[in-house]
Amino acid sequence: MDSWQEVQIQALLSAETELDFFAALSDAAGELGFEYCAYGMRMPLPVSKPRVFMVNNYSMTWQERYAQENYLSVDPTVAHGMKSVMPLVWSERIFSSCRPFWEDARAHGLQFGWAQSCYDAKGVGGLLTLARSNDDLSESELRSHSLKMSWLAHIAHEGLSNLVVAKLMPEAAIELSPREVEVLRWTAEGKTSSEVSNILHIAERTVNFHVNNALAKLGAANKTAAAIKAAMLGLL
Repeated sequence: MDSWQEVQIQALLSAETELDFFAALSDAAGELGFEYCAYGMRMPLPVSKPRVFMVNNYSMTWQERYAQENYLSVDPTVAHGMKSVMPLVWSERIFSSCRPFWEDARAHGLQFGWAQSCYDAKGVGGLLTLARSNDDLSESELRSHSLKMSWLAHIAHEGLSNLVVAKLMPEAAIELSPREVEVLRWTAEGKTSSEVSNILHIAERTVNFHVNNALAKLGAANKTAAAIKAAMLGLL
């Protein structure tokens, strides 16, 4: 492992709180030439309104402006991160569909930037953004630092997930038995308890027993909701 990475991983993964972790993350971003650093994390639950965690070192005026204008809903870097884990370099083309947002961001010193998302087995998505107010990202800089930046995005997701997911999404700790998983998989395919009984060669009341256990563990109102929730958590 690169010596820079060794130093960073020690500082990042030894952090005991999300604020300590972000301080170390910001330092790492600074060493790569970025004055601004942000990390956003989106839980898969609740399905109707997923919980979100965001931390950054932007100015308070920009943080307030971003929230006030609900820029999260139009931010193209967020939209890109929800569809792709490929890194994204900011450009005029990227922000062409939301000029007011782009002009507002630049007025607050966010001129040049880069972003990359990560996803894990629990369905938690994260987006690392690195930005600065001066100097465009040159091709040579990207060639030199892109691997470190992508590595940092993955370490950021791993570290912050360990620190915040249990607080924001206690459902992440749920464990289902192999049979409960099997029954819910067939339920997710639209099979009735009777059909699942025939497929698995077990009594229908046994199918319902496992379904009810899964419902209780997942806190779901019905088996359809249980199947969806389990799938969102990566349990199926």
